[in-house]
Amino acid sequence: MNGRVIYSQPQFDILRSSALCANCGLPRDYDHFDESSIAPTPAIGSEVLLARFELPPQYCGMFENFSQFTDQQMRDLSQVETPGLQWLILVNNRPLYPYTRLENIVNPWGYGSFPVAIRLDENATVEFLVRNVSYNVATGDRINRVGGRIVGRYWFNSAYSDATNGSCNFQ
Repeated sequence: MNGRVIYSQPQFDILRSSALCANCGLPRDYDHFDESSIAPTPAIGSEVLLARFELPPQYCGMFENFSQFTDQQMRDLSQVETPGLQWLILVNNRPLYPYTRLENIVNPWGYGSFPVAIRLDENATVEFLVRNVSYNVATGDRINRVGGRIVGRYWFNSAYSDATNGSCNFQ
């Protein structure tokens, strides 16, 4: 085999002196958020806030996962349709793409949900809610309770700070 072998290992001396984790590349001061609740299914035309997290000022983060729950789906795991209910994930009051308007359960609560990795800007607010567009709660006992969970990480972002790092290796 001709040619040179190139290794792409991280420069550990730089990572040791930086504020980044050598394993994941995230800042070492990161922390987790994990917010959830279960509520009665809202009446037609209304919505219920299931989870909310607001990043502190000068902090940014990563939205990593969400989970959905209905009491109907917990009784029968095949019941993932939620006709008339819309699940919304909002970041700063705007729908989070590609989860702009879910009308069924895509990440069931309590099971190996599909993780996501969506960057959150500084001081972002993440909300997970269910809106009842046309589901009649009074007609039966199909979906009486809904739940939602949001999970992620956040860390201090020096780009939004007036502090300077005198030991930066990249100057």
